[in-house]
Amino acid sequence: MPPSVTAPTPHLSSGVTARRLLALARPELGTLLVATVFLFISSGASLVYPQGVRILIDEALNAKNRGLIDKAALVMLAVFLVQGVATALRFYLFTNAGERVVMRLRQDFFRRLMDQEVAFFDTRRTGELTSRLASDTTVLQNTVSANISQGLRNAVQALGGIVLLFYTSPSLTFLMLAIVPVVAVGGMVYGRRVRGLSRNVQDALAKASEVAEESLSGMRTVRSFAAEPSEVARYGNAVKNAYEVARNRARQSAAFMGGASSAGYIAAVVVFWYGGRLVVDGELSVGALTSFLIYTMLVAVSLGSLADLWADFMRASGAAERVFELMDRAPAIPANEGERPDTVEGRVELRGVHFAYPTRPDVAVLQGIDLTVNAGEVVAVVGSSGAGKSTLAALLSRFYDPLQGELRLDGRPLKSLDPSWLRRHVGMVAQEPLLFSCSIADNIRYGRPDATDAQVEAAAKAANAHDFIQRFPDGYRTEVGERGVQLSGGQKQRVAIARAVLKDPRILILDEATSALDSESEHLVKDALDRLMQGRTTLIIAHRLSTVANAQRVLVMEHGRVVQSGTHSTLMTQDGLYRRLVERQVVAA
Repeated sequence: MPPSVTAPTPHLSSGVTARRLLALARPELGTLLVATVFLFISSGASLVYPQGVRILIDEALNAKNRGLIDKAALVMLAVFLVQGVATALRFYLFTNAGERVVMRLRQDFFRRLMDQEVAFFDTRRTGELTSRLASDTTVLQNTVSANISQGLRNAVQALGGIVLLFYTSPSLTFLMLAIVPVVAVGGMVYGRRVRGLSRNVQDALAKASEVAEESLSGMRTVRSFAAEPSEVARYGNAVKNAYEVARNRARQSAAFMGGASSAGYIAAVVVFWYGGRLVVDGELSVGALTSFLIYTMLVAVSLGSLADLWADFMRASGAAERVFELMDRAPAIPANEGERPDTVEGRVELRGVHFAYPTRPDVAVLQGIDLTVNAGEVVAVVGSSGAGKSTLAALLSRFYDPLQGELRLDGRPLKSLDPSWLRRHVGMVAQEPLLFSCSIADNIRYGRPDATDAQVEAAAKAANAHDFIQRFPDGYRTEVGERGVQLSGGQKQRVAIARAVLKDPRILILDEATSALDSESEHLVKDALDRLMQGRTTLIIAHRLSTVANAQRVLVMEHGRVVQSGTHSTLMTQDGLYRRLVERQVVAA
């Protein structure tokens, strides 16, 4: 049997990633342009400062003009005030734009995750995906907001400073700039290196998040086995691995920063030495040398900041690759493509269906299943664990596509139907229903957000849930906790049935819906299910065979094949697997 094929995930080049990062900021172009105006104002004010220092020093030493000194000082104070206001507005506008960019990125990213087929989530851990959604997008936030602001500011200050350095002393400027290419080349090499290291750091952090999410979500199991120390050790090892990778990145960053810092100070020493000689020779004033030194430090700091920002951009590029790869992934089963028939009768057909899960492509789960369920018919599927019963339910909801064969609904191939439309007409009540951490009413309303309170209450009454809900102090507004932990098993099951009642599907799948309940809860749930099944095509998957006795037809599965078919009474007269399963349960009881 051929392995299941999943959609490829493209690998992005650094150039593509850079363009995508810049494209994220495009919707905020207006805000960014205004912010850039304030950026030029604040950067320009910084470039004016050394000229004021030159005037103050030269006038104090030479002309001794108090009025000019006072005027220069007042002008500098005014410039600093303007710079402060412009800096504040620049920072706010860039940061606010970045927040909006990341908000949209997270929304788009989550939407793309929701579009992926179920098989995708079989191979991806929840912790990894939440880490991409939270930490990776946070790394990108600085890149598309504050780092753009700082990068432009430092570039303007560096270029403006170099122009004014040439204006002050061309020969001294050429000497100072001789060392810049060395730092620039080192920065490029370092940036490429740190990009790969940052990707490794993000992967290691995602692994640690996976461990934490798994341990916390399974806390009851952890506690029941007194396995807290082993979980702490497991998480500790994951965090330690992330630390080792981050330490390697820090080591290489430290080497580059040390080299760049030394180069900058060496350049300053050379400027001091040669500038001092020019002052002695009368070719440069003390004020001009002082302003030159300030410009030199301004340019050095700006270039150093640009190198740091380049490293940050490379780190963000590593995180962006993961985010964009997932966002660009085409789901193997599109969520909203295909036909949407006006009516649904509920006739289901399986023709020669073979299936293996994508995570275990060599293990055949279904082998040549042929099955027809007429509209309104109640069919039970029984068999030992691993026979393929629940897989039938997953295929009917088109969580997966078969490797061979075809499924049809009212004569139409399932692959030709819009999956979202299909799932709105298929209702499922599972053995362990998932309730969301919100109110009971919101959980019942989950399949029909526009349902009225009266409709919610009617669905709860049909599911035998209204009475216990009314006993809660907050009634239908009662919060159920994470995964419905504040409700009992029977209560959760009845809320799930109410959710299915309100959805009003034409096809109903009951997957071990009563197997985990006590006898009293089972009676209430079974009574609710009997009402729910009326007039609907129903597939009952059960281990507890007492729940299938009234089905119109019983299918017995073994090793992925249907080995018996008939009514309960007919199958009990045959010496087959069904009768042996019933006899085992009677003996066990």
